[in-house]
Amino acid sequence: MSHCADQPSPPQDLRLRRVAIDTYHENVAYLHRECVIYRAEGFQALSKVEIGNNGRRILAVLNVVDDDGIVGCDEIGLSEQSFAQLGLESGSPVHVSHAEPPRSFELVRRKMNGGRLDADDFLEIARDIADNRYSKPEIATFLVSAQENGMDRDEVLWLTRAMVETGHRLDWHEHMVVDKHCIGGIPGNRTSMIIVPIIAAYGLLCPKTSSRSITSPAGTADTMEVLAEVNLTPEQLDSIVRREKGCLAWGGTARLAPVDDILISVERPLGIDSPSQMIASILSKKIAAGSTHLLIDIPIGETAKVRHLRWAHQLRKLFEYVGERLGLHVEVVMSDGRQPVGRGIGPVLEARDVMRVLERHPDAPHDLREKSLQLAGRMIEFDPSVRGGKGYEIARDILDSGRALAKMNAIIDAQGRATETTQPGALTLEVTAPRDGVVARIDNLVMARIARLAGAPMDKGAGVDLLKKIGEPVRTGEPLYRIHAQFPADFQFAVNHAKRHEGFVIGSAADMEQVDSEL
Repeated sequence: MSHCADQPSPPQDLRLRRVAIDTYHENVAYLHRECVIYRAEGFQALSKVEIGNNGRRILAVLNVVDDDGIVGCDEIGLSEQSFAQLGLESGSPVHVSHAEPPRSFELVRRKMNGGRLDADDFLEIARDIADNRYSKPEIATFLVSAQENGMDRDEVLWLTRAMVETGHRLDWHEHMVVDKHCIGGIPGNRTSMIIVPIIAAYGLLCPKTSSRSITSPAGTADTMEVLAEVNLTPEQLDSIVRREKGCLAWGGTARLAPVDDILISVERPLGIDSPSQMIASILSKKIAAGSTHLLIDIPIGETAKVRHLRWAHQLRKLFEYVGERLGLHVEVVMSDGRQPVGRGIGPVLEARDVMRVLERHPDAPHDLREKSLQLAGRMIEFDPSVRGGKGYEIARDILDSGRALAKMNAIIDAQGRATETTQPGALTLEVTAPRDGVVARIDNLVMARIARLAGAPMDKGAGVDLLKKIGEPVRTGEPLYRIHAQFPADFQFAVNHAKRHEGFVIGSAADMEQVDSEL
């Protein structure tokens, strides 16, 4: 029984309390069940409430608690995100009231019924999402209706523009700011960590802000965090980029296209990955980060996001259409997505591969080096003084001379070099070949799943080390890959999955998935 069950008349305000719960891109408030305001106002769990004082206000989803240790009867608790967003001190008096439903949700209903939205419609929806007026079910409705009913190219353009306009936008005051993005789906594809120091050493501005992984074994920010600090303030980011010409940081602190982060937090758990949303997501982030020239990498393969060249061409046209109308020069390359890039899958193993390439180590993965040089070369050719086809040679010379390694070390030191060295997980299992032959296929999805079950990316040392790649001969019992984990439960999850789904097909050269001749 709560010690404050019998309060008199409702107080005008409640005291603010910070509740140390991470609710990930969703504002959540906590009221005690015995709070008289809760009873008097007829609030219900999961309803939307408005909380504020002194001109500050936020909208939050209400959770009801029965534990005085979480929140008292005269208090309202806010999760970490919502507390920071409101910006008031603990103990401050705040007023709580019912939140009005977002007016723009009528536009979502129109889309749900097969209608078409215009530029102003998307801007109104984006503003309400940025203001946290939408609950996660309402956001899911918007995402599903857009996916199921489709968006034409102008709707994608208007959504992208709205996502840019509802956040901060960086201006580097440079005529050329270059960036690169891969649409994802290929484990170990850490080319950005090699490209950025090459491009920065060449002299072009390349501020790389990346997201953390949600469904993959590692994102660029997760892998870079093995080597350096990635949680940089906007001021730190600006200083580092102006001094070193580049960075490899997490983009979550800069509030660049924040609507994109909110949408991703809903669409990834639901498995929603429509081309329209993907293009709006990528381009809004790059435009907000101040990019003027962007290279898009689309890997193609049976277990990649894009499985057919025809689909890749459709994506390229849409990327170029939206980019051109928003003042962003976009070029698209299509690459081999039949298998993971490099040897390591997971933060520590991928960071090892990156540094081996930069250090010109004899065990550096050749495919990671070559793909990085090809992409860096194309980006160098954004410079009008470089003749077409010469970018690769320039990029190779920067890498082989050691200038890229020196620049990477300078970026690491500027961001804050990691003080602890993380090793690959000590719990290991080698998965071996069941027969003689050659590696005919490697399933990207299976290998990523095994690495995540092993603990990546939360456990930096967890993951999968590939010992064989497509086309390499194997003998019965020869290791194909090694699982690394830190904790026994994770290790067992990964091992059990590998027993059910090896991820490798051993056959003959005739069984190999072919690379499209146009790539």
